[in-house]
Amino acid sequence: MRIFLATLLTLLSISLQAITIKSINYEGMVHISESVALRMLEFQVGDTVDIEAIDKSIQNYFKQGYFDDVWVDENSGKLTYHFKEKAIISKIELKGWKENDSETKEFVIQIKKGSLYDEKKLEAAKKRIEAAISKDGKIDSVVEIEKEYLDNGSIKVTFYVNEGEKIIIDKVDFSGLVGLDQYAFDDVVANKEHQFMGWFFGRNDGKMSLADLEYDPLRIRDVYMQHGYLDAKVDVPFVRVNLDSYKAKMSYKIEEGEVYTISDVEISQTKSVIDNSEIQKVIKLKKGEPFNINKFRDDADKIKNIIADLSYAFVQVVPDLQKNKKDQTVKVVFKITPGDKVKIRNVVISGNTRTLDRIIRRELYLGPGDMYSLTDLKDSRNSLGRLGFFEGNTIEEKRVDNQTIDLVVKVSEAPTGNIQLGGGYGSASGFLVNVGLSDKNIWGSGIDVGVKLERSETTENYSFNISNPRLNDSDFSGNFSLFKSIAYYETSGYTVKSDGLSTGVGHKFSRHISGYMGYNYSGNTYILDAAFDNNLTNQYFENYGKSSVSMNLSFDNTDDYYLPREGFTLSQSFEKSGLGADANYFKSRTNFGKFIGLEEYVGMDVIFRYKARLYYGVDTGYMPIAEKFYMGGMGSVRGYQSYSIAPTTTEANGYIRRVGATQTFSNNLELSFPLVPKAKMRLVTYLDWGFIGENSIDEFSRGGYGAGLEWFSPVGPIQFMFSKAINPEVGDKTTGFEFTMGQRF
Repeated sequence: MRIFLATLLTLLSISLQAITIKSINYEGMVHISESVALRMLEFQVGDTVDIEAIDKSIQNYFKQGYFDDVWVDENSGKLTYHFKEKAIISKIELKGWKENDSETKEFVIQIKKGSLYDEKKLEAAKKRIEAAISKDGKIDSVVEIEKEYLDNGSIKVTFYVNEGEKIIIDKVDFSGLVGLDQYAFDDVVANKEHQFMGWFFGRNDGKMSLADLEYDPLRIRDVYMQHGYLDAKVDVPFVRVNLDSYKAKMSYKIEEGEVYTISDVEISQTKSVIDNSEIQKVIKLKKGEPFNINKFRDDADKIKNIIADLSYAFVQVVPDLQKNKKDQTVKVVFKITPGDKVKIRNVVISGNTRTLDRIIRRELYLGPGDMYSLTDLKDSRNSLGRLGFFEGNTIEEKRVDNQTIDLVVKVSEAPTGNIQLGGGYGSASGFLVNVGLSDKNIWGSGIDVGVKLERSETTENYSFNISNPRLNDSDFSGNFSLFKSIAYYETSGYTVKSDGLSTGVGHKFSRHISGYMGYNYSGNTYILDAAFDNNLTNQYFENYGKSSVSMNLSFDNTDDYYLPREGFTLSQSFEKSGLGADANYFKSRTNFGKFIGLEEYVGMDVIFRYKARLYYGVDTGYMPIAEKFYMGGMGSVRGYQSYSIAPTTTEANGYIRRVGATQTFSNNLELSFPLVPKAKMRLVTYLDWGFIGENSIDEFSRGGYGAGLEWFSPVGPIQFMFSKAINPEVGDKTTGFEFTMGQRF
């Protein structure tokens, strides 16, 4: 080491006798200030020191890690410390593996520009790169480090990576299988046997994951535990790799044991806080059934929730399995330690750079002075998610003492001001684009304001609307809107001009149930196509005014507004027109949506959605054609143009016109997959099917399928849909592409 050279120089430059320090000077030192360097010395000017003390000071400076070399000169009691600083790393490059991945440089290499050159840190980074590649199942990878001194004295470091070969698992053998089939493990293990056409979605590609080799036996044992095999033993797999073909064979040694049957399920509370019979109601494990570890875990969580809802925030539920190997039975005992009741001391809001604190607090079901409730905590998170104001939110529980906690609400603001777009490409009308401006959280107040100035080949809309979901922070809501629109229904052969207003009030009855009552007035004028025989009297195309009242009741317990992963929505509305205007009809609209996150089942953030709509109308005097129901497009059956699926009538000149229906039902099945999580992009596949008719709901039936892109962009949520109609009939208006912006996924 250079420190020994420094010591030798010291011995040569300082006499063997002790010296009295007259001054201390520094040359070449940058990273440590002179005042700090002086404090690091164990002596000062005026002290008498020997060689050992000076040598120790050199070692102390060298240990700081900033210098390649440190030495000292002495001249008549004047000490001068000389430093040779380490070079600065000004550039870091990665070649041959994830070259443009900034996260790899941050979390794997872990060396930043401006760092001091350090061989040990470079070697540690090299090992981390090798380990990261190894986790991908590749062996024989080589990482080399090249350093280059630049003109400014800094160093450029380049990691050259030569990735090894991927190991493909050619065969997996299990010895000791009796009660279960090896295919029962396919859904849980990471290392699977290669299947024919393994590259295809849903097939096993056989690529080995070295990092998962030690965990796969635990996953297999967990499957056994789900079927009652409490004594099952699964050894770490023995792996044989052919280095010529890079194919591997794996073998597991398994001892299954016997299936254990539940002899009894008991509840043991260290302090009785709830009747055991109430806890037994939520337990799925039953006496006489085979033991199931999944039910066991679910039961423990449900017990914890019940107790935590009684304000015991620090409750512990410790399961105890008492096995009887003689008769292969197990007694399950849930040992419950409630602790003390806990009160909320304070609620702290953070991360809301735009949204006002009170807008967040009014969605929380827990506040300072309230007793703790786990259900209230979860409902608060979901309520914040349903606002649509935040990309994400968490509520942390900070323990103050055994009886008090603080809640820290952390939110991440999402864009709420949208440039709303809608459009598509139709076989007849070509490319369509609609544009609007809105902000559902203007100035962070929670108030929704929108202005539409949109125009396309088929529509013109000019409107202003304002709504407040919580008037004066109460459970009442209110809205008001003015609108003027022109809609050209090309597939039906007419244009409707409308202008009017709507207003209403709502009320939140519970956490998930809300109601609304509103009034709507509009004046509507028809303009018929030239192909229509204007001399022919047609009751469908009379100008009319509409004055109606509507009522709506809705339920929503989803966890997020734009991208829910749990819960469902259900709404029922009724509309009655005929209050001093021409139109006179009754409408019923029912909407349903179910959302299920599948990550715990498939290991990735897949979301299942089911959406359904049932609309029904009754002509109680006069139901204009524009007030009837149509299918097609986003929101009903994709693959067909908007409003293109409906009953038709044939005019005297042979013109076929769509005249709407009084009843319709459509539903959608969707699977949403993560595509580029960093960019908040998802892939969605879907199947739509609907029915519509005048006298019966199944007069017309159409379906469509396709795939699309869901993107939560910086300007709001966007959907691009590529669709294919299923068995379209002659005269149907199909479309292959549609997109929208600002809508819930």
